[in-house]
Amino acid sequence: MSEPSERTGRLAAVEARLLAKGSPFELAEEDVLGERVRVFANRARSLRDVLLRARERANAEYMVFREGDRERRYTFGEHEQLVASAAAAFADRFGVGPGDRVAILAANCPEWVISFWATISLGAICVGLNGWWTEDETRYAIGHSKPKLLIADRKRAARITGEPAVPMVIVEDGFDALLAAYPDATLPTQPIAENDPAIMLYTSGTTGRAKGVVHTHGNVTNMIMVSFFHGARLMMADPKRSELPELPNSILVTSPLFHVSGLHCAAVTALAGGAKTVWPMGRFDPEAVLGLIERERVTGWGYTATVLHRLLNHPKAREHDLSSFRSVGGGGSPIPAPLLEKARALFPQCSHTMGVGYGLTEGTAFATLNAGEELAEDPASVGRPVPCVEIEIRDERGRPVPSGEEGEIHLRGPLVMLEYWNDPEATRAAIKPGRWLNTGDVGRLQDGKLYIASRKRDLILRGGENVYPFEIEQRLEAHPAVAEAAVIGVEHEELGQEVKAIVVLEENHEISDEELQRWVADALAYYKVPTRWERRTTPLPRNATGKVLKNALRDPKDSMFIEE
Repeated sequence: MSEPSERTGRLAAVEARLLAKGSPFELAEEDVLGERVRVFANRARSLRDVLLRARERANAEYMVFREGDRERRYTFGEHEQLVASAAAAFADRFGVGPGDRVAILAANCPEWVISFWATISLGAICVGLNGWWTEDETRYAIGHSKPKLLIADRKRAARITGEPAVPMVIVEDGFDALLAAYPDATLPTQPIAENDPAIMLYTSGTTGRAKGVVHTHGNVTNMIMVSFFHGARLMMADPKRSELPELPNSILVTSPLFHVSGLHCAAVTALAGGAKTVWPMGRFDPEAVLGLIERERVTGWGYTATVLHRLLNHPKAREHDLSSFRSVGGGGSPIPAPLLEKARALFPQCSHTMGVGYGLTEGTAFATLNAGEELAEDPASVGRPVPCVEIEIRDERGRPVPSGEEGEIHLRGPLVMLEYWNDPEATRAAIKPGRWLNTGDVGRLQDGKLYIASRKRDLILRGGENVYPFEIEQRLEAHPAVAEAAVIGVEHEELGQEVKAIVVLEENHEISDEELQRWVADALAYYKVPTRWERRTTPLPRNATGKVLKNALRDPKDSMFIEE
């Protein structure tokens, strides 16, 4: 690991100025759900307040949705009026009020965003349902969250056979007519408290039934400030910023709205910052997205490894003008170092702003960030804790471990979720005394930076040794012939488990299992070297966040790669 440099020292100095007393990002210690934690003093007090502040940009564009030749554009002012009409319709026609749930089951579309803002403006809870779920999974979540209203697109509504157990409005058939009945509505005015629940998103459900993670208004408004702080820090520390022409902020969104990366980090944060959001609809088409970036002069993008890989490796990637990009960053799944290098080559103007981070739905998206010069110097780290987050590494008995030792990652601060919906036992297991969130992930803190070893559920126990798939996957993906890799444990009569690697090669590359074994053995201990290998010619199965579905890899009948 590199020694701290003058460049990273400059980042630290910028951070200190941004957090100083009297600055926009000043921190204060306040009571949040019974615990004293650091919060941003200048945050909005509810998401409806965030919406109201957007009136300052009423005539500017907020949303551009494009599918093929069809395009829909909305200014901030047009959006607010549609939100007010939707809120009036939800309350009048369906009795939606504070604390009630409105569920959304649809692909990314304007109606999703409008329904979200209408729901939280009423003091109700927006429930984002996974658009890739089967009927059984969807019915479970509807029965679990008990919404008063379901907003669904035609394709996903068709998955629910028979009569749904809740009133349903179809996006393509009835949504516009519903809003048209309330053309002069204004936004609701009933009080909303910071600790009131606002959003429910379901965990990916790779182990057992998905849980409903509940975020409060305060969770999300503090998250918005983290995002703004991160952007300001990178901009102020970028020595080449003055060489680039200033462009209006325009954010490309390729993540689903039922996940924090699409909803919190894009739709919500962009509205709070007055940025235009650009949404390609339908299946991810790299060539169409490249054209959209060029045409809309997109300045920012939050990607997953899957879509970044597809865009960077498209044969026409260099034929498009991508010079408008100013800041790109990844999350949801580890971004292999070779992929980051390819991104730097295609977007050289983003070298000082490119970032990765660590977070989870239960922590309202953000926990750490590693970006710009720090990422270049230490790409193995997921970064330092964001200003309002505390991190501890604890052993199996819940005791903090010394710096450099591995253990379970625990988080504390205003970004920790309120609860798992209607599941007090799971909530108690996850949120420890002092409102410390046990993430279930394994890592270490060293020199103030977090290093991820593995997701706890992926741990392989081989002959008494703990094997973390993440470091093996990183090593395999560093080989120029390997496009993707996943590592799992499989049963072994003597060892308990042995290490298996599933590999997808880059196009027109060939390499033997023996050569890959030697490649891993050159960097890692013998017991971490895979002894079983599987080759695939199609992308690995991933969920909406970009994480590889290890269960699907263990069960071939479920290994279809689904992407929308």
